[in-house]
Amino acid sequence: MSDRPMIFLRKSQERGYAHHGWLEARHSFSFADYFDPRFMGFRVLRVINEDRVAPGAGFPTHGHKDMEIVTYVLEGELEHRDSLGHGAVIRPGEVQRMTAGSGIRHSEFNASKTAPLHLLQIWLLPSANDFKPSYEQKVLDVTDRPGQLLLIASPDGAEGSVTINQDARIYAARIEPGHLVDVAIRDGRHAWVQVARGSVAMGNHALEQGDGAAVSETPWLSFTTKTSAEILVFDLP
Repeated sequence: MSDRPMIFLRKSQERGYAHHGWLEARHSFSFADYFDPRFMGFRVLRVINEDRVAPGAGFPTHGHKDMEIVTYVLEGELEHRDSLGHGAVIRPGEVQRMTAGSGIRHSEFNASKTAPLHLLQIWLLPSANDFKPSYEQKVLDVTDRPGQLLLIASPDGAEGSVTINQDARIYAARIEPGHLVDVAIRDGRHAWVQVARGSVAMGNHALEQGDGAAVSETPWLSFTTKTSAEILVFDLP
């Protein structure tokens, strides 16, 4: 392992941007009409889209294959329907996981006709192709454990997290002034940090809402904030 930490910052304003009237989206990595060969993903993390969806609008029925899709709602309510027969509403404090596997079709709409919807859509490459499509939704609320890492997705469903078909783990944390949140990165592993709300100090690096960071050859990260903040940390092979 190198003696020097390897940290690359992906600033919010540098992300891809799309505005379709009903949808305002920021893309950390290449997605749809936004393409940058330098940002095709990080390790098995393929997509982080920050979407703001107008009331009553959404994504009509469409298909996916061979992708692990995790949705993290920050504000509002997301109405989900899929070809497996699932219908659900996902709210802040809940996490949705959909294994596209051999093929699934779904729609995602803002469940409200008056309030906006703000969410993070996350895609990870699966460990193999053609898994059986499946759906999972759980209450995993960072407000219940301020100042601590909350495991929200893992390969084995540990600590009540949703289960993904990949050797990766996703943690969420709500950080308040006076909190110090430490993250250990195991030898040979990598991390992606995404600031969902507020701003944090990651060691000597200042991260604002929407900023991300790719981290390698770094055994330890520490986060503090002067105001309330919320982050996602991805533990990646």
